Amino acid sequence: MGSKVEDFLTAAQEQQIIAAIRKAERTTSGEIRVHLESHCAGDAYVRAQEIFHLLKMDNTKDENGILFYIAVTDRKFAIIGDHGIHQHVGDDFWVSIKELLVSRFRESVFHKGLIDAIHLTGEQLACYFPWDVDDVNELPDEITTS
Repeated sequence: MGSKVEDFLTAAQEQQIIAAIRKAERTTSGEIRVHLESHCAGDAYVRAQEIFHLLKMDNTKDENGILFYIAVTDRKFAIIGDHGIHQHVGDDFWVSIKELLVSRFRESVFHKGLIDAIHLTGEQLACYFPWDVDDVNELPDEITTS
């Protein structure tokens, strides 16, 4: 894993991830975000919860936002899903996404891991929160950093 956020993904890889988010969100009203930062001093899940709130992901209409949080230098990550999605998918879903990411990250194909996880997440979101003609993209699709 690159030691800095700016070295973690190439510009082309970032665009591939954004394209995966957009593709997934074409089938669901759910909102998917990716956030990168260099360090996470404490627990990645706790930090991801803070970022989830800072990005206003807890303000979606159907409480169906999902955040992929990665602390690049510290090699930590967490996946946060809002109440609406969690009540449908349960713990097994989160474990499967985590295992997928761990597998791809061990292979040092970080962008592919994120793309695969976003694809799987989009499929699940579409089952419970299908896209509707009135659907509005509530949150930006770009990768955020801090």
